[in-house]
Amino acid sequence: MRTSLVVKTTAGADAPERCSQAFTVAALGVSSGLDVSLWLTGESAWYALPGRAEGFSLPEAAPLQDLLAAVLAGGRVTLCTQCAARRGIGEGDVLEGVRVAGSQAFLAEVMADGVQALVY
Repeated sequence: MRTSLVVKTTAGADAPERCSQAFTVAALGVSSGLDVSLWLTGESAWYALPGRAEGFSLPEAAPLQDLLAAVLAGGRVTLCTQCAARRGIGEGDVLEGVRVAGSQAFLAEVMADGVQALVY
């Protein structure tokens, strides 16, 4: 059984270090061969939109768009349904490969056997 990692981030430009840490851990998980699911909630919801990750900058950190691309290429990225709705983001607005799902899907992922969950 492959180990799964669920990373949930609520941080965006309002808390850039926490945001970067979440994306970094998720991308590292993918490169380590883990089954990774990155959940974008709260202010990180904006990074489900095209071009938004490119506007993120944090000294000494990997570019957010590269980390996001790594997770999209080898894992899953989910945008919280309620967080999207509060920001006026529709399913047709998000990057290719990003799904929009709610708490029930999150709970199912974190309660599965062999899952490690981290919240940033």
